[in-house]
Amino acid sequence: MGTLWYGGKVRTLCNEDDLQEAVFVEEGHIVSVGTLADLKLKHRGTISEEINLHGAVMYPGFVDSHLHMIGHGEKLLKLDVSGVTSITRLTAILKKAVKDIPPGHWLVAEGFNENLYDQQLVPDKYVLDKVSLQHPIIISRVCRHASVINTYALQIAGITKHTQEPSGGIIVRDEQGVPTGYLHDQAQELVKKYLPEEGVAYVKKALSSAVNDLLKKGYTGGHSEDLNYYGDAEATLNVFYNVIDGRHCKFRANLLIHHEVASGILAKYHQADHKFVELGAVKIFADGALGGRTALLSKPYADDPSTYGVSIHTKSRLKELVEEARAFRSPVAIHVIGDQALEMAIEAIEAHPPEAGQRDRLIHLQVTREDLIARLQKLSVVLDIQPRFVASDFPWVEKRLGSERLNDSFAWKTLIDKGLMCAGGSDAPIEPIDPMLGIHAAVMRRKPEEKHDGYNPQEKLSLYEALTLFTTGSAKAIGKEHIQGKIAKGHIADFTILTEDLFELSPDDWLDVKVAKTVVNNTIMYELNKKS
Repeated sequence: MGTLWYGGKVRTLCNEDDLQEAVFVEEGHIVSVGTLADLKLKHRGTISEEINLHGAVMYPGFVDSHLHMIGHGEKLLKLDVSGVTSITRLTAILKKAVKDIPPGHWLVAEGFNENLYDQQLVPDKYVLDKVSLQHPIIISRVCRHASVINTYALQIAGITKHTQEPSGGIIVRDEQGVPTGYLHDQAQELVKKYLPEEGVAYVKKALSSAVNDLLKKGYTGGHSEDLNYYGDAEATLNVFYNVIDGRHCKFRANLLIHHEVASGILAKYHQADHKFVELGAVKIFADGALGGRTALLSKPYADDPSTYGVSIHTKSRLKELVEEARAFRSPVAIHVIGDQALEMAIEAIEAHPPEAGQRDRLIHLQVTREDLIARLQKLSVVLDIQPRFVASDFPWVEKRLGSERLNDSFAWKTLIDKGLMCAGGSDAPIEPIDPMLGIHAAVMRRKPEEKHDGYNPQEKLSLYEALTLFTTGSAKAIGKEHIQGKIAKGHIADFTILTEDLFELSPDDWLDVKVAKTVVNNTIMYELNKKS
């Protein structure tokens, strides 16, 4: 016995124009797609449930190919300053927040972005000390590859002018060599180890908040990296198993495994341990981010010729980490933003290719080169891109890279036209989670409120191409395009149902479209205007 979905449009995404009337599902899988009359005739006697879409539009379930689910939940729970547009406003918010915190306790905030401030001033210790000298303060940068701390926090961490920089990190200093409180990449770990540990109950609350929000936004799944940041990695994995229990909560989570905890996880847990939570590739960071000038470039930064960025690992160590992942018969997922980091990752994969049938993934690829694209075409890789970065990073990113290098940057259309497999994600909480913002950025290459032709408009994607990033592209990233990413016979019954047809609207109107239903395994997990 099965379910007949009808009464609206069905955008199968099997191709750009395929539009159907009805879908019949049995045991969580699609059995037939076609006209309502044909499906009623074909499955008469086996239809046990009929669900009317009431004019809504069904798409394959949207999947975010790269995010940090617990981090997104934290953003929902913690003090979020990512939308603050001035130092004055930031200081006022922090002063208000610190009033409710006892002296000696930490003030933790998320997401400062100096590119939104006048003169692009980083809120380092000189700013934060004006907020409080009785509380240690830490604020992560929006990219999470840097943080700022006040003098109290520097003292707790024992960071002085004599402190040596850790490998893969930078301690920003003034002209006298005194730390300013601005820490990049691995240097953040010097202070993070002194933050109060968050217990399992907190992690569970953050994950539950994230899953509920993802379902509300229309996501049926996400590929997330969380297992090395909240204490014991096994405990965090078990929180995923408990929250996404397959009964009260259905959501398809593919979990990247940070290389530092991979051996313990992969030796004990297996893909088949849970129906909705599966283990993914081994995650490795090759570099940082453009905002803090820690993305590793092959030529110096245009606005700071003294630096090429930061290499988290040496070339030889990166190759060793890939080789270690292969010992567990695992693909790798490597964070690469700069072109030199990308070259290092390519060399490591070339030296230690994945098993037949497996695909590695390279995450972000904001700065590429033509010679590297040619090498990528020979590898079994999926490129995990975040379209929303275009809206967030332009126009300031041109100062970092210079106009000449910009043509090979954020070049999503070029990558797709070269036949490379691409998946789409948000990198939440770094960027907003809403898939409509990511789709809009891929097509328009600007913020919704802006009125211009887009940054590097030759790299614009079509709506169909943008949608496939979050459907078939995400499925390819985990080798499941044969059962996920389309509304077709044999595919799983995961659907994102929108109130309107995106193909019939102007791009700026997409942001007003609502999620009518989010369906996972033929189960409605979210429904618009339905009281919980």
